[in-house]
Amino acid sequence: MVTNRSSVDPVTAPGPPKVAVRAAEKRGYDVPMEQPERPGRSTTDAGRPGGVTVVGEPPRRPRWRDRISTTLDLIRANPTGRIALKIFIAIAGALVVTIGIALIPLPGPGWLLVIAGLGIWAVEYHWARRLLGFTRRHVHGWTQWVTRQSLPVRLVLGAVGLVFVGVVVWLSLKLSFGIDVVAEAMRYLGAR
Repeated sequence: MVTNRSSVDPVTAPGPPKVAVRAAEKRGYDVPMEQPERPGRSTTDAGRPGGVTVVGEPPRRPRWRDRISTTLDLIRANPTGRIALKIFIAIAGALVVTIGIALIPLPGPGWLLVIAGLGIWAVEYHWARRLLGFTRRHVHGWTQWVTRQSLPVRLVLGAVGLVFVGVVVWLSLKLSFGIDVVAEAMRYLGAR
């Protein structure tokens, strides 16, 4: 899509909001005004007369993501803020991952919380971003493969998944609390 701009319309430069920049500069922090080019962003072709704006095919990111990115950039501009952000991200991610790992053997969103914790860590740590990308690719590949299979194969996969969850719950109860659900069920059925 190509739109013409008149010479009267000012072209706003991409970057952090002016209010946030003034506040950060007043405190003595260096704020980068140029943001890296991202695919799908509007770019002005300065070589053409009339200020033609060429828009790429992918849609723009939502505004809330731009605001979060700008806020994180402003926090990272301050050395104390950078360290505080790393500590906060590390603690929040560790808390979510720990809760997720604790919930894996129980019925509930254990793996979902582990992946969410990786997403929190991915804000600040490159290794977590790579691991999250690896996980997304493999989960997406697995779901695509399962959806291509016939109904009997999907039923077998679901049954195997249920058996696996049942064994994990049984082992968790037996090893953690000393409750042998299978022995209790056999005793109950034998008494009837």
